[in-house]
Amino acid sequence: MSMARARVARRIAAAAAYGGGGLGLLGGAALGVLVTEVALARRVVGGAGETPPHADGRYGSAFVHALGREPLLLGVLGDSTAAGQGVHRPRQTPGALLATGLAAVAERPVDLRNVALSGAQSYDLERQVTQILSDPERVPDVCVIMIGANDVTHRVPAARSVRLLSEAVRRLRSAGCEVVVGTCPDLGTIEPVYQPLRWLARRLSRQLAAAQTIGVLEAGGRTVSLGDLLGPEFEANPRELFGPDNYHPSAEGYATASMAVLPTLCAALGLWPEGEERPDAARREGILPVARAAAEAAAEGGTEVSATGRGRWALLKRRKRRRLPVPAPGGAS
Repeated sequence: MSMARARVARRIAAAAAYGGGGLGLLGGAALGVLVTEVALARRVVGGAGETPPHADGRYGSAFVHALGREPLLLGVLGDSTAAGQGVHRPRQTPGALLATGLAAVAERPVDLRNVALSGAQSYDLERQVTQILSDPERVPDVCVIMIGANDVTHRVPAARSVRLLSEAVRRLRSAGCEVVVGTCPDLGTIEPVYQPLRWLARRLSRQLAAAQTIGVLEAGGRTVSLGDLLGPEFEANPRELFGPDNYHPSAEGYATASMAVLPTLCAALGLWPEGEERPDAARREGILPVARAAAEAAAEGGTEVSATGRGRWALLKRRKRRRLPVPAPGGAS
């Protein structure tokens, strides 16, 4: 299955690079079934009417006098997952969790700026990037992007979705910003969604995640798969890890995803131990062809893929997750 997914991901990424739009992955009859099942699922899955908590601000104030260094600036872009839809406290959002964890590792304050928009598709990334880069005197040191779920549910052509994400990553890198992308989550794990939509959603979201990884690496970023994190753990504990709307993660769910993204965020800034950058065979890490690494990562959450500087080869890492510090009540600290 991973080899087939690698081939599809390669085709999608190639179409994205050369301006293609389509690469339809479903036939007409299958698409009709999918549309019908989506309509039924929307009656069961709760809505997302509430605005996500505003968590922008400074985290890690305890380090404000450490070595007199300026705060790091963390930018967050993407959709409702990046925005923190489904929780009620700023400190429960992924942006706040990542800012707090980054401050603890770097031992310096971190300023968080989140421009993610609930319901956003990859089309919105151009606007978000423009917004996050609006102050040339304060370009983020690193940005986290979480995008893709709405592209799948709104049938955005995969090649177009990958191209839009790649362009966003390229703009951020050109501005001097490191970029970590949390790829499309596995939509086959949403509890009220039934077969055959569950199987189709899983297939499409994993194919998109693999193709996103290829595009992001070529644009100079690195990725972490969110797919499997919204897989077995969410599937086994839906009441604990899904929020009240049965669609967006709960506070525990966001913490699980953030714990997986944090090591890659730190590695992008050179804050992780140097030995950790070599593949560990005991953790099934290695240097693989880009498409194969992308396909393997799409099937297992928390898997990082980064460029090696050796053409079509990539480093696949399964970093040890670190427990996150608890942000101070009320958001920024």
